[in-house]
Amino acid sequence: MAAPYDMARGRSPHAPVIVAPRAHALPSRRADLARVLALGTALALLLALGAALVPAAQEADFLAKNLPPSLAHPFGTDWMGRDMLCRTVAGLSLSASLGLLAALAAAGLSLILGCVAALGGPAADVLVSGAIDVVMGLPHIVLLILVSFAFGKGFVGVVLAIALTEWPRLARVVRSEMLQCRGSDYVLAAKRLGQGPVRVAVRHLVPYVLPQFVVGLVLLFPHAIIHEASLTFLGFGLSPEVPAIGSILSESMAYLSTGAWWLVALPGAALVLCVLAFDVLGRSLARLATRGGAL
Repeated sequence: MAAPYDMARGRSPHAPVIVAPRAHALPSRRADLARVLALGTALALLLALGAALVPAAQEADFLAKNLPPSLAHPFGTDWMGRDMLCRTVAGLSLSASLGLLAALAAAGLSLILGCVAALGGPAADVLVSGAIDVVMGLPHIVLLILVSFAFGKGFVGVVLAIALTEWPRLARVVRSEMLQCRGSDYVLAAKRLGQGPVRVAVRHLVPYVLPQFVVGLVLLFPHAIIHEASLTFLGFGLSPEVPAIGSILSESMAYLSTGAWWLVALPGAALVLCVLAFDVLGRSLARLATRGGAL
Protein backbone atom coordinates (compact mmCIF):
# COMPACT_ATOMS: atom_id res chain seq x y z
CA MET A 1 0.00 0.00 0.00
CA ALA A 2 1.38 3.36 -0.96
CA ALA A 3 2.14 5.82 1.80
CA PRO A 4 -0.26 8.82 2.06
CA TYR A 5 0.93 12.04 0.50
CA ASP A 6 1.26 15.10 2.73
CA MET A 7 -0.01 18.06 0.69
CA ALA A 8 1.20 20.66 3.19
CA ARG A 9 4.78 19.43 3.21
CA GLY A 10 4.85 18.25 -0.40
CA ARG A 11 6.09 14.75 0.48
CA SER A 12 5.02 11.48 2.01
CA PRO A 13 5.14 11.52 5.86
CA HIS A 14 7.04 8.22 5.81
CA ALA A 15 9.52 9.28 3.14
CA PRO A 16 13.15 9.47 4.32
CA VAL A 17 14.52 12.93 4.92
CA ILE A 18 17.74 13.53 3.02
CA VAL A 19 20.33 15.20 5.22
CA ALA A 20 23.74 16.22 3.96
CA PRO A 21 26.49 14.40 5.86
CA ARG A 22 28.49 16.60 8.19
CA ALA A 23 31.75 15.52 6.54
CA HIS A 24 30.72 17.25 3.31
CA ALA A 25 29.32 20.40 4.91
CA LEU A 26 30.91 23.70 4.03
CA PRO A 27 33.53 24.99 6.46
CA SER A 28 32.01 27.12 9.17
CA ARG A 29 32.56 30.85 9.37
CA ARG A 30 34.42 30.28 12.61
CA ALA A 31 36.92 27.97 10.90
CA ASP A 32 37.41 30.46 8.05
CA LEU A 33 37.91 33.29 10.53
CA ALA A 34 40.47 31.19 12.43
CA ARG A 35 42.38 30.56 9.18
CA VAL A 36 42.37 34.25 8.30
CA LEU A 37 43.67 35.25 11.74
CA ALA A 38 46.30 32.50 11.81
CA LEU A 39 47.61 33.19 8.31
CA GLY A 40 47.52 36.96 8.83
CA THR A 41 49.59 36.51 12.00
CA ALA A 42 51.97 34.23 10.11
CA LEU A 43 52.45 36.91 7.45
CA ALA A 44 53.25 39.55 10.06
CA LEU A 45 55.73 37.20 11.77
CA LEU A 46 57.35 36.32 8.44
CA LEU A 47 57.88 39.98 7.58
CA ALA A 48 59.30 40.81 11.02
CA LEU A 49 61.50 37.70 11.29
CA GLY A 50 62.81 38.04 7.75
CA ALA A 51 63.85 41.64 8.31
CA ALA A 52 65.67 40.64 11.48
CA LEU A 53 67.49 37.76 9.76
CA VAL A 54 68.93 39.77 6.85
CA PRO A 55 72.38 40.22 8.51
CA ALA A 56 72.55 36.52 9.41
CA ALA A 57 71.49 35.56 5.88
CA GLN A 58 74.49 37.40 4.42
CA GLU A 59 77.05 36.10 6.95
CA ALA A 60 79.55 33.73 5.31
CA ASP A 61 81.48 30.92 7.00
CA PHE A 62 83.77 29.11 4.55
CA LEU A 63 84.57 26.45 7.15
CA ALA A 64 80.93 25.32 7.05
CA LYS A 65 80.20 25.49 3.33
CA ASN A 66 78.02 22.98 1.44
CA LEU A 67 76.80 21.25 4.60
CA PRO A 68 73.65 19.11 4.23
CA PRO A 69 70.62 19.74 6.47
CA SER A 70 71.31 19.07 10.16
CA LEU A 71 70.16 20.22 13.58
CA ALA A 72 72.60 23.13 13.48
CA HIS A 73 71.54 24.10 9.94
CA PRO A 74 68.03 22.71 9.20
CA PHE A 75 68.20 23.86 5.56
CA GLY A 76 71.94 23.23 5.20
CA THR A 77 74.51 25.78 4.04
CA ASP A 78 75.50 27.07 0.61
CA TRP A 79 78.85 27.32 -1.18
CA MET A 80 79.83 30.30 1.01
CA GLY A 81 78.76 28.72 4.28
CA ARG A 82 75.65 30.89 4.61
CA ASP A 83 72.77 29.37 6.54
CA MET A 84 70.04 28.49 4.02
CA LEU A 85 67.22 28.68 6.56
CA CYS A 86 68.10 32.30 7.34
CA ARG A 87 68.42 33.07 3.63
CA THR A 88 65.10 31.38 2.83
CA VAL A 89 63.18 33.24 5.56
CA ALA A 90 64.81 36.55 4.61
CA GLY A 91 64.08 35.90 0.93
CA LEU A 92 60.44 35.01 1.58
CA SER A 93 60.06 38.13 3.71
CA LEU A 94 61.46 40.33 0.94
CA SER A 95 59.30 38.60 -1.67
CA ALA A 96 56.22 38.97 0.54
CA SER A 97 56.91 42.67 1.11
CA LEU A 98 57.39 43.28 -2.59
CA GLY A 99 54.34 41.16 -3.43
CA LEU A 100 52.18 43.04 -0.95
CA LEU A 101 53.22 46.41 -2.39
CA ALA A 102 52.68 45.22 -5.97
CA ALA A 103 49.28 43.72 -5.12
CA LEU A 104 48.18 46.98 -3.46
CA ALA A 105 49.26 48.95 -6.54
CA ALA A 106 47.48 46.57 -8.92
CA ALA A 107 44.32 46.55 -6.80
CA GLY A 108 44.31 50.34 -6.54
CA LEU A 109 44.62 50.65 -10.31
CA SER A 110 41.75 48.16 -10.73
CA LEU A 111 39.53 50.16 -8.40
CA ILE A 112 40.24 53.45 -10.18
CA LEU A 113 39.59 52.00 -13.63
CA GLY A 114 36.40 50.34 -12.40
CA CYS A 115 35.13 53.71 -11.16
CA VAL A 116 36.08 55.35 -14.47
CA ALA A 117 34.23 52.66 -16.45
CA ALA A 118 31.12 52.93 -14.28
CA LEU A 119 30.88 56.73 -14.06
CA GLY A 120 32.74 58.00 -17.12
CA GLY A 121 30.10 57.19 -19.69
CA PRO A 122 30.02 54.68 -22.57
CA ALA A 123 33.26 55.91 -24.13
CA ALA A 124 35.21 55.43 -20.90
CA ASP A 125 33.67 51.99 -20.41
CA VAL A 126 34.72 50.95 -23.91
CA LEU A 127 38.29 52.18 -23.32
CA VAL A 128 38.61 50.37 -19.98
CA SER A 129 37.13 47.16 -21.40
CA GLY A 130 39.47 47.36 -24.40
CA ALA A 131 42.50 47.88 -22.16
CA ILE A 132 41.51 44.85 -20.07
CA ASP A 133 41.15 42.67 -23.17
CA VAL A 134 44.46 43.85 -24.64
CA VAL A 135 46.50 43.22 -21.49
CA MET A 136 44.86 39.84 -20.84
CA GLY A 137 45.46 38.83 -24.47
CA LEU A 138 49.23 39.29 -24.27
CA PRO A 139 51.60 36.53 -23.02
CA HIS A 140 51.88 37.27 -19.32
CA ILE A 141 55.50 36.36 -18.64
CA VAL A 142 56.67 38.22 -21.75
CA LEU A 143 54.80 41.33 -20.65
CA LEU A 144 56.28 41.04 -17.16
CA ILE A 145 59.82 40.85 -18.56
CA LEU A 146 59.29 43.79 -20.95
CA VAL A 147 57.82 46.09 -18.30
CA SER A 148 60.44 45.18 -15.70
CA PHE A 149 63.26 45.72 -18.21
CA ALA A 150 61.75 49.03 -19.37
CA PHE A 151 61.74 50.38 -15.80
CA GLY A 152 65.32 49.29 -15.08
CA LYS A 153 64.58 46.04 -13.22
CA GLY A 154 65.34 46.12 -9.50
CA PHE A 155 62.73 46.64 -6.79
CA VAL A 156 60.86 49.45 -8.56
CA GLY A 157 60.87 47.66 -11.92
CA VAL A 158 59.47 44.43 -10.45
CA VAL A 159 56.73 46.23 -8.50
CA LEU A 160 55.65 48.19 -11.58
CA ALA A 161 55.81 45.12 -13.80
CA ILE A 162 53.53 43.14 -11.49
CA ALA A 163 51.16 46.06 -10.87
CA LEU A 164 50.79 46.90 -14.57
CA THR A 165 50.10 43.29 -15.60
CA GLU A 166 48.00 41.92 -12.71
CA TRP A 167 45.22 44.53 -12.59
CA PRO A 168 42.92 43.34 -15.46
CA ARG A 169 41.28 40.36 -13.70
CA LEU A 170 40.33 42.33 -10.61
CA ALA A 171 39.37 45.35 -12.73
CA ARG A 172 36.92 43.19 -14.68
CA VAL A 173 35.22 42.06 -11.45
CA VAL A 174 35.16 45.58 -9.98
CA ARG A 175 33.79 47.08 -13.21
CA SER A 176 31.01 44.49 -13.40
CA GLU A 177 29.95 45.09 -9.78
CA MET A 178 30.05 48.87 -10.15
CA LEU A 179 27.99 48.80 -13.34
CA GLN A 180 25.38 46.79 -11.46
CA CYS A 181 25.43 49.24 -8.55
CA ARG A 182 25.24 52.26 -10.87
CA GLY A 183 21.62 51.54 -11.73
CA SER A 184 20.45 51.23 -8.12
CA ASP A 185 17.92 53.69 -6.69
CA TYR A 186 20.26 55.30 -4.16
CA VAL A 187 22.94 56.02 -6.77
CA LEU A 188 20.35 57.55 -9.12
CA ALA A 189 18.99 59.62 -6.23
CA ALA A 190 22.49 60.83 -5.34
CA LYS A 191 23.05 61.97 -8.93
CA ARG A 192 19.71 63.84 -8.96
CA LEU A 193 20.73 65.59 -5.74
CA GLY A 194 23.77 66.97 -7.53
CA GLN A 195 26.51 64.74 -6.19
CA GLY A 196 29.53 64.56 -8.50
CA PRO A 197 31.13 61.37 -9.86
CA VAL A 198 33.91 61.35 -7.25
CA ARG A 199 31.46 61.70 -4.37
CA VAL A 200 29.18 59.01 -5.81
CA ALA A 201 32.16 56.67 -6.23
CA VAL A 202 33.51 57.24 -2.71
CA ARG A 203 30.18 57.13 -0.87
CA HIS A 204 28.31 54.49 -2.85
CA LEU A 205 30.28 52.46 -5.40
CA VAL A 206 33.46 51.75 -3.42
CA PRO A 207 31.62 50.53 -0.27
CA TYR A 208 29.46 48.32 -2.49
CA VAL A 209 32.44 46.51 -4.06
CA LEU A 210 34.66 46.55 -0.96
CA PRO A 211 34.21 42.84 -0.02
CA GLN A 212 35.04 41.66 -3.55
CA PHE A 213 37.89 44.15 -3.73
CA VAL A 214 39.52 42.91 -0.50
CA VAL A 215 39.20 39.28 -1.57
CA GLY A 216 40.67 40.08 -4.98
CA LEU A 217 43.53 41.95 -3.35
CA VAL A 218 44.45 38.99 -1.16
CA LEU A 219 44.22 36.59 -4.11
CA LEU A 220 46.60 38.83 -6.07
CA PHE A 221 49.20 38.43 -3.33
CA PRO A 222 50.39 34.84 -4.09
CA HIS A 223 50.52 35.67 -7.81
CA ALA A 224 52.74 38.65 -7.07
CA ILE A 225 55.13 36.50 -5.00
CA ILE A 226 55.40 33.92 -7.78
CA HIS A 227 55.98 36.59 -10.44
CA GLU A 228 58.70 38.28 -8.38
CA ALA A 229 60.48 34.96 -7.91
CA SER A 230 60.12 34.17 -11.63
CA LEU A 231 61.48 37.53 -12.78
CA THR A 232 64.42 37.37 -10.38
CA PHE A 233 65.15 33.76 -11.36
CA LEU A 234 65.24 34.74 -15.04
CA GLY A 235 67.54 37.70 -14.35
CA PHE A 236 64.99 40.47 -14.93
CA GLY A 237 64.15 41.16 -11.29
CA LEU A 238 66.11 41.98 -8.17
CA SER A 239 69.90 42.10 -8.22
CA PRO A 240 71.77 38.87 -7.32
CA GLU A 241 73.21 40.25 -4.07
CA VAL A 242 69.72 40.80 -2.66
CA PRO A 243 68.61 37.69 -0.68
CA ALA A 244 65.33 37.26 -2.57
CA ILE A 245 63.90 33.80 -3.05
CA GLY A 246 64.25 34.08 -6.84
CA SER A 247 67.94 34.92 -6.69
CA ILE A 248 68.52 32.14 -4.14
CA LEU A 249 66.98 29.58 -6.50
CA SER A 250 68.79 30.99 -9.53
CA GLU A 251 72.23 30.85 -7.88
CA SER A 252 71.59 27.39 -6.42
CA MET A 253 70.79 25.80 -9.78
CA ALA A 254 74.48 25.86 -10.69
CA TYR A 255 75.28 23.64 -7.68
CA LEU A 256 72.42 21.18 -8.13
CA SER A 257 74.57 18.86 -10.26
CA THR A 258 77.11 18.58 -7.42
CA GLY A 259 74.55 16.84 -5.20
CA ALA A 260 73.61 19.88 -3.11
CA TRP A 261 69.87 19.23 -3.54
CA TRP A 262 68.93 21.17 -0.40
CA LEU A 263 69.97 24.47 -2.00
CA VAL A 264 67.01 24.26 -4.41
CA ALA A 265 64.54 21.79 -2.92
CA LEU A 266 64.05 23.33 0.52
CA PRO A 267 63.76 27.03 -0.52
CA GLY A 268 61.50 25.95 -3.40
CA ALA A 269 59.27 23.96 -1.06
CA ALA A 270 59.10 26.93 1.31
CA LEU A 271 58.04 29.19 -1.58
CA VAL A 272 55.29 26.75 -2.61
CA LEU A 273 53.99 26.46 0.96
CA CYS A 274 53.99 30.26 1.33
CA VAL A 275 52.00 30.73 -1.88
CA LEU A 276 49.53 27.98 -0.95
CA ALA A 277 49.03 29.49 2.51
CA PHE A 278 48.08 32.87 1.10
CA ASP A 279 45.84 31.23 -1.47
CA VAL A 280 43.97 29.57 1.43
CA LEU A 281 43.82 32.98 3.13
CA GLY A 282 42.19 34.53 0.07
CA ARG A 283 39.66 31.72 -0.34
CA SER A 284 38.74 31.89 3.35
CA LEU A 285 38.17 35.62 3.03
CA ALA A 286 36.00 34.98 -0.04
CA ARG A 287 33.80 32.58 1.92
CA LEU A 288 33.54 35.02 4.82
CA ALA A 289 32.51 37.79 2.42
CA THR A 290 29.86 35.76 0.56
CA ARG A 291 28.37 33.44 3.18
CA GLY A 292 25.97 34.74 5.82
CA GLY A 293 25.25 33.33 9.22
CA ALA A 294 26.58 33.73 12.69
CA LEU A 295 29.97 32.71 13.86
